[in-house]
Amino acid sequence: MPKSIAIVYNTLHSSYYDKHQEAKAVSGVLTCVNAVHKALTKLGYNAKVIPLSPGEHVRDILSSLDASLVFNLFEGFPGEPETEIIVPEILSKRGVPFTGCTAAVLKLGLDKFNLKKMLRTAGIPTPDFQLLGIDKIHLFRLNFPCIVKPCREDGSHGISPESVVHDSVSLKQRVKMILDDYNNQALVEEFVNGREFNVTVMGDTKPEVLPVSEIVYTLPPEMPQLLTFEAKWEPESLYYQNTKAECPAKINDKARESIQKTALGVYRLLGCSGYARVDMRMDNEGKLNVIEMNPNPDISPDAGVTRQAAAAGLDYERLIEKIIKLALDRKKYEFENTSRISFRQNRFN
Repeated sequence: MPKSIAIVYNTLHSSYYDKHQEAKAVSGVLTCVNAVHKALTKLGYNAKVIPLSPGEHVRDILSSLDASLVFNLFEGFPGEPETEIIVPEILSKRGVPFTGCTAAVLKLGLDKFNLKKMLRTAGIPTPDFQLLGIDKIHLFRLNFPCIVKPCREDGSHGISPESVVHDSVSLKQRVKMILDDYNNQALVEEFVNGREFNVTVMGDTKPEVLPVSEIVYTLPPEMPQLLTFEAKWEPESLYYQNTKAECPAKINDKARESIQKTALGVYRLLGCSGYARVDMRMDNEGKLNVIEMNPNPDISPDAGVTRQAAAAGLDYERLIEKIIKLALDRKKYEFENTSRISFRQNRFN
């Protein structure tokens, strides 16, 4: 096991999130950083915290790290979600083991449109969808109600009650807002309003599915049953107070098996490793629809992954230790696989 671990994360700075009071999602990483640092210290590791800021020479900083493993909590610079891939990309080239998913998987998880295309091609149900701009509104072909969200964001940025639209006027307004305020294309998909579940998968060659969580809404009927930004980050809001996670979910064995099987299929299809969360909802007929796949989801002490790990018998320190072991196992597998390929090539040269 590594003796020294560097916890890498992104600092808070001004961005277009500020316009919608969404900076809390960025500063939330500090809670996770502190919790992971505390857990690593309890486990006996020499852990140090490495913040990354825009404008810094990230490659130089990562190249000069005196650590045998990087605990990757970098979520991209605020307002630049596409930068999330730079840490695993650099570390992978340097041969330094890191926790979580690879750069390729992070990039795919952020591109909701192409992710949904892959799901559909593989026969995995996902709500019908379109990528729309103002100049493409006339091509709209979906059934209302729909949900409109930024194509390349996470953390529920850009998700509010107004995200669910019921007519072409509100559709156009919401698409324009996403384009103007989030520097993003608008992903529009048919809104599935049934029970909502999420489940975490961990591992590489032998992935393990954790117990299923259900998002339980007790909102007034006129409010869309939706995991908005407020539901995650604003404790005083109705959405936060009336949106609860229940784990293990109160479902029968058939539903549990279907949810876990679907999550595992998505995880393998997209080439995930480390840990990722798959979100899905049931339609009116009880059929599962995959909404999103979230690589490197939040692992703060009160986050869904941690709750699911606890339901599987893993306390927080054991969860952090498992994430480290998975990173080392992946590195070992990559080394052995590369060596095997090299041997075969040499043998037949």
